[in-house]
Amino acid sequence: MDDLLSPDVVARLTTAISSAAPGLDLPSMTSAQSAVRDKRLRGRVDVVRDALLSDLPGGFDTVEGIVPHLLRDPLFAGWMIWPVTELVTHRALRSGSTEHFDSAMELLARLTVELTAEFAVRDLLNERPERALSIMHSWTSHDNEHVRRLATEGSRAYLPWARRVPWLLENPESTMGILHATYRDSAEYVRRSTANHLNDLSRIDPAIVTATAARWAEDPDGNTAWVIRHALRNLVKRGDQRALTLLGFSGDGLVVAQPQLAENVIEWGGTVEFTADVTNTGSTAAVVAVDYSVGFTRANGSVSPKTFKLGSRSLAPGETVTVSKSHSFRPITTKVYYPGRHFIAVQANGVLSPQAEFLVERGAVD
Repeated sequence: MDDLLSPDVVARLTTAISSAAPGLDLPSMTSAQSAVRDKRLRGRVDVVRDALLSDLPGGFDTVEGIVPHLLRDPLFAGWMIWPVTELVTHRALRSGSTEHFDSAMELLARLTVELTAEFAVRDLLNERPERALSIMHSWTSHDNEHVRRLATEGSRAYLPWARRVPWLLENPESTMGILHATYRDSAEYVRRSTANHLNDLSRIDPAIVTATAARWAEDPDGNTAWVIRHALRNLVKRGDQRALTLLGFSGDGLVVAQPQLAENVIEWGGTVEFTADVTNTGSTAAVVAVDYSVGFTRANGSVSPKTFKLGSRSLAPGETVTVSKSHSFRPITTKVYYPGRHFIAVQANGVLSPQAEFLVERGAVD
């Protein structure tokens, strides 16, 4: 992942900048080609952005003049665009000009078509959230799906990899206009972002999420049911009754037995296998969302549970169904496992089973 902004990519960006601004000396960009080697991706972006800020003279006007030339250069492509988006926002904010702020938003809309400007736009959102959101709302009718997605993705409360925008967390209703304008977007790329955005808000205000989903359900198209399911997925895992009802899940007499483990000790890189019984003790049929949680032991000895989907089941009154699953502890790049006691729990419509503990042996593997 880090090599997405490799020394070779930085060298190509340097060449593209030289073509866009002939005669410009770029000593910091030349140094950045080797300086990125020992950095992670985010650090590499910062190194290149700072080199651009150092090498490009003048203020925002210089950047505004160079970026259109870059966009016409076939060499200007891929992840080299990320630090340029941040160059745009830094120069615009340094100027303090409303005109430059708006021009920076326009440049980000142009740049996002080639990669994404979702990370850079966060700086502008932090500085002037209401003005930025007003412009982003206008993007929801743009003819390019990448620009429409910049509106939905760039304004997410918990955008992965991105800086937080505290104002968005304090005002979860502020992006509703963007979401209402895009939940029926023609592009799956945008609809997925809209659903993820609404799912983010479930961590802040579950009521606004379920109210929004209910509104969409009253005015759907062929894709709306999927968008709602995807947007409510975390509330379903948390057993939110409003979300469960919206998705058609029911049952007021559910009992989930403690999971039965095939083994109580798991070798490093092995798999925990389990079964659990879910019983409908009610007098009416139940439609049940079944999930399971793994309580992962962390480096400091605390346990952090993560919930995974098991699917759905229909149960007649008095019926019991046995669910089964295996969960791998094979080392992967996105997850670090630690030795110690872990647990499995199963839930049906939010009704939790007792935990079943197991031991993972040997040391942590990255």
